[in-house]
Amino acid sequence: MPAVSQDPTKQAIWEVESTHPDKLEILDAKLREVIDPEIGLNIIELGLVRNVRIEEDDSAHVTMIMTTPFCPYAPALLEMTKNKTAEALERDTSILMGTELWDLSYMEEGAGADWGIF
Repeated sequence: MPAVSQDPTKQAIWEVESTHPDKLEILDAKLREVIDPEIGLNIIELGLVRNVRIEEDDSAHVTMIMTTPFCPYAPALLEMTKNKTAEALERDTSILMGTELWDLSYMEEGAGADWGIF
């Protein structure tokens, strides 16, 4: 389930939510296992997964952004996301880098509370 952003205009839209709703719970759980080691929050809480879709050829595609353009953990986060999505959806998965610039309003409601952000 996409993170519910503080700002409705920054809300992620996962196509898989309407095409394969039966897969959402396991997908959400698996992607919450991917933790940004620098921030200590998972990629769902951070709002980094912008879209998940399943194509007609049965492959999955994840569009994801990073918190910073030069995130030192990007390769590892992308690989973990790819693997967790493939595991959850039981199909070949690719990762596409989105062009949106991340900001705090992408975070899931309440996720920044420990930081004193929200």
